[in-house]
Amino acid sequence: MHKRASVLRGIVAGTVAIGLTTGVVAVTTRSDASPAIGHVVSTNPADFTPNINDGAVFKTAETGGVLYAGGSFTSVTIPPGTPPPPGTTAGTVKRLRMVAFSTGNGLVSGTFAPVFNGEVWAIAISGNSLYAGGTFSTVNGIARRGLVKLDRITGAVDTRFDARLTGNVTDAVIAAGRLLIAGTSAKKMMGLSLASGGDTGYINVAFSGTVAPNAGASQVYRFAVSPAGNRLVAVGNFVGVNGLRHARVVMLNLAANATVSTWHYAPTAQMCADAGLPDYMRDVDFSPDSAYFVTVSTGFVANPGQTGLALCDAAARFETTNLAPSRPTWINYTGGDTLHSVAVTDQAVYVQGHQRWLNNPQGRDSAGPGAVERPGIGALSPSTGLALSTWNPTKDRGVGGKDLLVTGHGLWVSSDTTHIGGEVHGRIALLP
Repeated sequence: MHKRASVLRGIVAGTVAIGLTTGVVAVTTRSDASPAIGHVVSTNPADFTPNINDGAVFKTAETGGVLYAGGSFTSVTIPPGTPPPPGTTAGTVKRLRMVAFSTGNGLVSGTFAPVFNGEVWAIAISGNSLYAGGTFSTVNGIARRGLVKLDRITGAVDTRFDARLTGNVTDAVIAAGRLLIAGTSAKKMMGLSLASGGDTGYINVAFSGTVAPNAGASQVYRFAVSPAGNRLVAVGNFVGVNGLRHARVVMLNLAANATVSTWHYAPTAQMCADAGLPDYMRDVDFSPDSAYFVTVSTGFVANPGQTGLALCDAAARFETTNLAPSRPTWINYTGGDTLHSVAVTDQAVYVQGHQRWLNNPQGRDSAGPGAVERPGIGALSPSTGLALSTWNPTKDRGVGGKDLLVTGHGLWVSSDTTHIGGEVHGRIALLP
């Protein structure tokens, strides 16, 4: 069944060190850019990753041989092995919504253990500093609404940084020498000083309206910055940007200041078949060469006459320089199940959610002609949009994973479930 529960949203990477054809309808470097790794990742998960014991992982960031994970969890277990070196720990440890562990052996940092009183949805790292965003109001007992700056080794709060936000943060990227954030605060998107958290005015864009009365207040959920550093695509439940019609998806030009691009795709103003899911855009990512971006969504199936145009329970590719697309380059429908996250590499477009099938434009909570089974996770051809025929690790579906992160180690899969590739991996796994 298509899940209709409301979902909260929105990490990005940086630098850190711990001492340790049927079925598809044709149609300044950022800190979270997916690299071109030259191959499709394995379907056999690495064995050393720790188990997150409860809740979910919403975002991850890797750098310097360490992976940071944020979410709603409270404890982590490392399988017994060799004695841990100084500064790391094995066994079960308490970690309140953030953890850092070695990407080589899974051992958890013994020094990085910040305490959040709410969920973590966004992470960005610069030098020795880690910026975390989410739904919290205190960190280590210090008042910080939605955003905090931490020492990336000790987890201590940098009290000189205070953005004084009025809402939650659901995504964050370091770009153009600033911390770009999105969420539910009054401005929806801001470019903040890395030192103080003050609004630099870099993003002076007015988001307005909401797509339906039951969609909640206007917000920007997620965004991606092109690896070239000159474009940003944001998704949310807004209908206007600077007084112009830009429903659910908008592109910004990044230069001396962020400005609204003329890019416009009219069908994003359309509803999907499930009126209970009017806020249906879920994630976006650019290709490593910045030539195109891919969106993923919920919403159930397209309304009659909109198949091939409407972005409903689908992954869709758009060319970055085509500012007036009449339809996506390709679109791959699940047939009625949500896709929550996407990561684009040179060899594959990885998608994750609670989907049962891909290549399923005629499915309606069912497998239509040409549908292929891809429970929980799948990989698409960047050129055709078809599911890769030999890549099918399978995973528990759950609500659906909110984050995919590609690094030199492979594909990090974050979710709310415990099985992938026929193995137990609690809420986080690495496909090397």
